[in-house]
Amino acid sequence: MQKVTIYTRAFCPFCTRAVSLLKQKGVDFKEIDAGMDPDKKQEMVSRANGARTFPQIFVGDTHIGGCDEMMALERAGKLDPMIEAV
Repeated sequence: MQKVTIYTRAFCPFCTRAVSLLKQKGVDFKEIDAGMDPDKKQEMVSRANGARTFPQIFVGDTHIGGCDEMMALERAGKLDPMIEAV
């Protein structure tokens, strides 16, 4: 199973929705609260090729985007194979 990392911030409904889906699927993920930490936010922006919105989600080293992109992968049946890939 691929390692999933999600950069979030407090009171972000998109972050809550994305984390909820990952928990519902039983995915072991690392959540990094970058909302009030400039170093963590800069790390997120660098990894996400300049994306500054929350959340930013990575499966392994692959940046999949934010909540909307993850939900689109889920609807298309592509999220599970991506997470389960070795």
